[in-house]
Formats: sequence, structure tokens, C-alpha cells
Amino acid sequence: MSDNRIRSVVIVGGGTAGWMTAAACGKILKSSCKIRVIESEALPPIGVGEATIPQINLFNKVLGLNENDFVKHTQATFKLGIEFENWTRIGQRYLHPFGSFGRDMEGVEFHHFWLRLYQHGMAKEIEDYSLAAVAARAGRFTRPLDIPNSPLADIHYAFHFDAGLYAKYLRSFAEAHGVARTEGKINGVQQHSNGFIDSVTLESGETIGGDLFIDCTGFKGLLIEQTLKTGYDDWSHWLPCDTAIAVPCESAGELTPYTRSIAHTAGWQWRIPLQHRIGNGHVFSSRFMSADEATAILLNNLDGEPLADPREIKFTGGKRKKFWNKNVVAIGLASGFVEPLESTAIHLIQSAIARLFSLFPTRDFRQHEIDRFNRLSDLEMERVRDFIILHYIATERDDSPFWRYIQEMQIPDYLAKKIEMYQNSGRIYREDEELFNETSWLAVFHGQGIRAKDYHPVVDTVSFEEVQRRVDGIEAVIQRSCQEMPTQRDFIDKYCKADKPQM
Repeated sequence: MSDNRIRSVVIVGGGTAGWMTAAACGKILKSSCKIRVIESEALPPIGVGEATIPQINLFNKVLGLNENDFVKHTQATFKLGIEFENWTRIGQRYLHPFGSFGRDMEGVEFHHFWLRLYQHGMAKEIEDYSLAAVAARAGRFTRPLDIPNSPLADIHYAFHFDAGLYAKYLRSFAEAHGVARTEGKINGVQQHSNGFIDSVTLESGETIGGDLFIDCTGFKGLLIEQTLKTGYDDWSHWLPCDTAIAVPCESAGELTPYTRSIAHTAGWQWRIPLQHRIGNGHVFSSRFMSADEATAILLNNLDGEPLADPREIKFTGGKRKKFWNKNVVAIGLASGFVEPLESTAIHLIQSAIARLFSLFPTRDFRQHEIDRFNRLSDLEMERVRDFIILHYIATERDDSPFWRYIQEMQIPDYLAKKIEMYQNSGRIYREDEELFNETSWLAVFHGQGIRAKDYHPVVDTVSFEEVQRRVDGIEAVIQRSCQEMPTQRDFIDKYCKADKPQM
């Protein structure tokens, strides 16, 4: 058999996507092929995503990162969920926690037992039965503890971190694992007669060839779109927000172990607490609000003094028609974009990397493998899109043209059927390995005011009094467990406090 192994991988673009990909390539491919990152310091990365979801722990584990070291170098804090404010109506808030609600009983999900009580006014809100939610509200955090049958043994968490520092951290890791970096802008792309990329030429005149090219060039998609003309599916009719204003500010008060998402009249504002600052941004629709107005709203809702000038970022929600085209794989913003309402941007980079290694090609580039990569990528992005749309359409708000547009918007069939099933029976199913699980859908369904009319019939095989006793007992255990956790500030100070950043 001839040796058709990939001998060279060229990653075009750095930033979070480029260096996550490079780090994984360096760790997994080792010395089996040459890996090169081409990036230009004159083209700063977008870097708006500083919040993550728990799956990032799998990525860190694959790389073999020391978590305390990672947290220190990225000025990170820990994250137990996301709080949503003003989404159902102004003044209302709820928390989408990581982990699970309660404990399953009789082979049935906990929330069905809770629903039976809640419908009779005999249960608290659903987040009171989540250790992550209760601890987040109390500002507490710990890693999982080795305590059998305790909620403290099953703590799911993610991170808030500085995206620029994260890219630098992964660059050091990648270079230590044999990845080469070339500084420079690309001003030419050469193709074979079959359309495959052969090489790229830098402004310096250097030509760099490769077998497999990874496009991490952000929204412009230098290879996947500007060269290969792959095309783009525009989802702005479902996701009308198309602009973000981003600005960091000084830290204030305690380190909250959750992201905040605050809805405004034409979009929403993120608040991401790091050890050395707070990341802020206002995502909005330019059809319904000017950039000046959006900037003023953001600056009037900061916890501390701004640390930089506000930065405007334009985008179009959607995805490439193909994530993998010929010998080019788009990862990160080059592949598409769904606004970061549920902190999915970095996860979508991670999952694309995992999918690429699952279907890593030879130089034959078999089309059925490429097609499978694209089908799975399409499905993942569509399911994330639908979950984001849920936050918008499940609302009572009609106080602005933006929210009135949302109320009249048609939604994807998958989302409509998911809502209908929950409303009728309280049932939630995770389908086709979609990213968000039953806990996530339940948190947003209930938090946004969607109510189930019924629950699983097995629940009625247990007496009402016994259901009450079990559910109350779970809530009491969660409260006691929370009290055993240190504050996030104390935990970070003890294990992973970062050095003060150089000014």
C-alpha cells in the first residue's frame, strides 16, 4: 500500500481557533507530519468569546493541561451557568445551570416529579434543585469532591477567561509540541487544476505548500470562501442581531461564578467576570438600533471604568454551505457564527477539531468522509441555532419594535415540535447527539415561561406525600452541600490566583 498519509497541515490564522487547532494537532499528530500556523500580528483576532461550557474540560484533558496553571495564565474564573435577565419580561431573571436537576427516581427524570408538585404550588422554582444554580447564586465554587452519593461529587463547570491570553497559552503549548509559526499576511493562494489548495504566498514572497489547510481566518474565510466560493447560509431572519460592541471594564465586588446575559430593547448584553477585569459586550440588531445608541447602553451598564475604547464587530448569523470543501476545513468564525448567548463559540471550535480527527483524511480526501463531516457539522450548528432562537421567541416582551418582530417570527420545525412536546407532556429528548441536554432545555423552557401541562405517568405510581418527601429532601441536601463549598474568591486565592497583569 502506498503511503498517502497527510504530511503537512497548514493552519491559516491564529487566535483562539487557530491555536486550539494547532495545540490539538501538535499533541495528537506528534511528529507524523509538519504543522504550521500562519498569522499576522497586524490582523488582531476577534476574541469576543471568553465564556465556555463544561465540554472544554475534555479538550484540556486531551492536551494534558494542568488546570491551575491554565487558570492562572488566562486570568480565568470558574463558571457554573448563565443568568438570563429581562428575557421573559423586564425585571425577571433565571439561571441556566450546568449539571443536573435533582435526582432521577423510578427510572424517570427528576423534573417530572417536580412538575407534579409545582403544578399544585407545592414546589420551589426548578433552579432550587440544582447545586450549580444554588452555588452560583451564593458565589460559591469547588471542584468535584470524592463523596459518594453527594451532589458535591458531580459538579459540572466551565471557565471565563481572557481569549487573548488563552491563544498565547495555547501557542506556547503548540510550539513546545513541534508546531511552527510563520508571521505574515497572505496575498496569494495557488490551486491545483481540481480546485484543491496547493500553497499560499505571503507578502514577503515566501510560498508555503501543504496537504491539508485549516481556515481560521475569521469571518472573511480567506480559503473556504474567498478562494473556494463555498457559499453561506444566512440565518438573520431567525437571528436578527448582527453587531456587537465589546469593551472590558474594571472588576467590582465578588467574583460571580456565572455569566450574565441581560436583554435590552434590541438585543442583549454579556458580562463575563475574570480575575483581572470584566468582559462586556452588547449584541444588537442594526435594523432596530444604531451603534451609538448600543454603545451608550453598554457604557451606562458597566460595573467599573472602561479599560479600552468600545470595539464594533459586524457579523451575519449562519454557516458555510460546506465546512469542509476539497482540502480546506473551516474552523471557528470562518465556518459560521451563532451569537454567543449560550457561550458556544469556543465549543464549536473544539467539536470541529474533534470531528476532524475522527475523520482525519489521507491525501486521497475521500468524499464520503468529507460529506459525513459536513452533515454532522450542519446538524450541530442547526441545533445550537434552534436553542438560541428559543430564548428569543419564548417571551412576553413587546416593548420595542425588535421584540415585536421576534413575536411574529416563524421558527424552525424542530424547535416548534420540541416546545409542543414539553408543553403537552413535560417530556424532553436529546436527539442526534445535539449539544444541549435535557437540563439545558428544561432550564430555558421554564425560565422563559413555557409550562408543561402534564408529566410522566409513572410519577402517579408514587403517592403525593412520598413525592413531596423525596423532592424536599433533595432540595435540603443541595442547600447543605452549597454551604460546604468555599466562595469562588477563596477557592481561586488558594489554588489558582493569577499574577497581576502588567500594565
